[in-house]
Amino acid sequence: MSDTKKTNYRWVVVSLLFFATTINYLDRQVIGFLKPTLEKEFNWTEEDYGHIVMAFQAAYAIGLLGFGGVIDKLGTKLGYTISLIVWSLAAMLHALVKSTLGFGAARAALGIGESGNFPAAIKVVAEWFPKKERALATGIFNSGANIGAVAAPVMVPWILGIYGWQMAFLITGAIGFIWLIFWWLFYEVPSRHKQINKAEFKYIHSDINDEPEAAQTPVKWVQLFAIRQTWAFVIGKFLTDPIWWFFLFWLPSYFASTFNLNLSKPSLPLVIVYTATTIGSIGGGYLSSWFIKRGMPIFKARKTAMFLFALCVLPIFGARYATNIWQAVALISLAAAAHQAWSANIFTTASDMFPKRAVSSVVGIGGMAGSVGGIIFPLLVGWILETYKVAGHITAGYNIIFSICACAYLLAWLVMHLLTPRMKVVTL
Repeated sequence: MSDTKKTNYRWVVVSLLFFATTINYLDRQVIGFLKPTLEKEFNWTEEDYGHIVMAFQAAYAIGLLGFGGVIDKLGTKLGYTISLIVWSLAAMLHALVKSTLGFGAARAALGIGESGNFPAAIKVVAEWFPKKERALATGIFNSGANIGAVAAPVMVPWILGIYGWQMAFLITGAIGFIWLIFWWLFYEVPSRHKQINKAEFKYIHSDINDEPEAAQTPVKWVQLFAIRQTWAFVIGKFLTDPIWWFFLFWLPSYFASTFNLNLSKPSLPLVIVYTATTIGSIGGGYLSSWFIKRGMPIFKARKTAMFLFALCVLPIFGARYATNIWQAVALISLAAAAHQAWSANIFTTASDMFPKRAVSSVVGIGGMAGSVGGIIFPLLVGWILETYKVAGHITAGYNIIFSICACAYLLAWLVMHLLTPRMKVVTL
């Protein structure tokens, strides 16, 4: 293999991350499309469903805190493998439970397993890409979340109609083991990978003061709490992640209750919403990378892009005035796409500000904060919807929730800017 012309194996690595993230979101979203069926099967109220979502979020938060450190210690290949095995088995376990408590336990196990996906994937991107390409790479693999969300409204109702709700969990859960084969066949860190040449290896490590993985030693995550950059990432995730959880777990129910969407059939409105998020994820990663190529400093490029995306969420406030489903679809699609564009960049700020040996830990801490927000928000959403449902005005409940969504990103951007006005690189 020639060492003069750079190989591009890093994009093969991104494709592996993309498919893992697709499976991750497919598995977590199955329950949202089975909600009407399971409500009848187990006599769930909106608050029961909120508690089940909370069980996932709580376990996800705990798992993120632990998995980030595990991946920094064990490495991305083994750490990702453990995560995927746990979450795939937990996804299949849903088919065997017979009670609401059982669903809560299965969701908790799923949350712990799935918590390893993003700390591992962001660390892989930091290992395989220079900073100027990381947002685009993150946007590409993060778009897998949206593809999983697009696949769910088509795949899950089809399986439900033919085989029943148990098989929906079994089939989607088993897909992860297919991915695992390709992961072990095609992935290794750059210094040990036989498919890249010296030119690509040099390009990957072209950033000033960048650490090759051989020089890394894990950092104790406790010391990261004393750093302002950690708190900027943590608060940004805490304020915005819950909005995405709402889009994932409650949008099917919103369209069903407000516009009488039949969730037992493939749902075009939901496919459109989650397809838009794919465009947002890749486009969001591309925009900040484009700013950098045009000469803008890395941190300024990230902040400028994130501010623009925060503005794009504001129009969701108008969903309360939507008189038909397609108006609501347009407004929610814009907000959901903006979230994924925001997500591609906020994840990349972690690898921008911290050395590679701490990236998984920082992402895990920030992800935990996002999940804590995701625990609180479903409780609030469940209480608001149940209150207005009893009063016969469930649409008004969604109006309040959309107003919260509209403001969250600008607030997060402002807090992050105040904490890290210059977003300096951390030296450990």
